[in-house]
Formats: sequence, structure tokens, C-alpha cells
Amino acid sequence: MKRDLPSLALYEQVKEYIVRKIQDGSWPAGHRLPSEHELVVQFGISRMTVNRALRELVTQARVVRVAGVGSFVAENKPQSTLLQIANIASEIRARGHDYGYQLITAERMTSPADVTAWLDLRSGESVFHSVCLHLENGVPVQLEDRYVNPRVVPDYLDLNLSNLQPSEYLVRNVPFDQIEHLVDAVLPTAEQAVRLAMPAVEPCLLLTRRTWTRTVPVTLVRCLHPASRYRLGSRFSADGNPRSG
Repeated sequence: MKRDLPSLALYEQVKEYIVRKIQDGSWPAGHRLPSEHELVVQFGISRMTVNRALRELVTQARVVRVAGVGSFVAENKPQSTLLQIANIASEIRARGHDYGYQLITAERMTSPADVTAWLDLRSGESVFHSVCLHLENGVPVQLEDRYVNPRVVPDYLDLNLSNLQPSEYLVRNVPFDQIEHLVDAVLPTAEQAVRLAMPAVEPCLLLTRRTWTRTVPVTLVRCLHPASRYRLGSRFSADGNPRSG
């Protein structure tokens, strides 16, 4: 039985032991944890206590459990901020990984009804539409579906979007004074699943963003992330100032 942390509750001792093994590299991502029975014997505690420790580690995204197989160290999913417009290319490169970008479509089209409402356009008015894919080490991590207000960015389709990220251009050249972020858990469509190289039955995180300049809507973008590869979140101080990460 492990007795070096007597001040911790029993289930917290199990959690601390597993977290320490993960943090010091002894148990890398994908490593299979000892079984519940083995942890019960090692710590001399009940199976219910071990189960609670594992359940909390699953909730904290440190461990994944596969029914009938066992528990495994979770992949360390990258996280993108919600309090500002993040440059996904910079985030990926900052991790020392290779960034990839593919433009799927760029067009002018009649604005769909929901986009017309979101961007405060007139019925039947046209809108710029682009779809692109962002990759990390060759693996798709974000499918970006963007609508841009032609009144605000009339030259959008004149840009070389094959080599220039839309968000990078917009942040640098179109001053915005308001951002709205909404996050939903969704299942991808069959086409989206193919684009993201993932099973259609696995969930995604959908980040919907709108920006304004002087109260005029600029862009509506929906960014779809495979939940198993990405997380969204932010850290901020008590005075409300955002911190990246």
C-alpha cells in the first residue's frame, strides 16, 4: 500500500500517483494504466475508490477508458483560446509541429437565410464564402467555413486565399471592435467527416465566431474540430484580462 501522501483522501492518492507518472514521462500518451484490480491491491483500498479516481481523471481529460479493454493515458490535445481570435498556424508552429493549409472553395453566392440574419444582410444579397482545412503534422484539426460581408471586405475574393489564411488577412486589415464566440458539441456531416479524416459517429467541437467593426458585422465563421484532437478554452486573470492558452 502506498503511504507517502497520508494527508490526501484515498482516491486523491490514486489520482496523484497516476498524474505523477504521466507528468514525469513514465506513462506516455496511449500507455495502458494498471487495471482497477491492480490498483486496489497496490493501494489497499476499495474498488469504488479506485473507480472514482479514474472517473475524475477521465473528466479532466488525462485518461480515456475503453469498455472491456482498460484505461489509457489520454493524448495531450492542443487548446485554442476563446477570448481572442487565435492564429491556428502560429499555435501549431509554436508547438514545434508542421502546419498545413488547404483552400477547398472560395466563391460569391446568394446569402443563405441564416447567414443573412447573422450578418444583417438584405434578403437575396450576395456574400463571400470560403472553406478551408487546417492540418497539424498532416492531420486535419480544423475545417473552417467562413462567410464575409462584401460591404466591409469588397476585395476578399481578389486575395490569394490558396496561400493566405482568411483570418490572418482579416485580423491585420479589417479592424474589429467586437467578437462573439459560441461553442457547441455536434456530429459532423458525412462530407465533413471525410474532410477531417474521422468517423462520422465521433463528436466535434463547433466554434462559431462573429466579428463587428463599428457595429457592422464583418464575418461569420464556423470552425469544426474533431473533439479527440483539439480542445477550446481560455485562461484569464481576476481583472478580466485574457491570457493565451
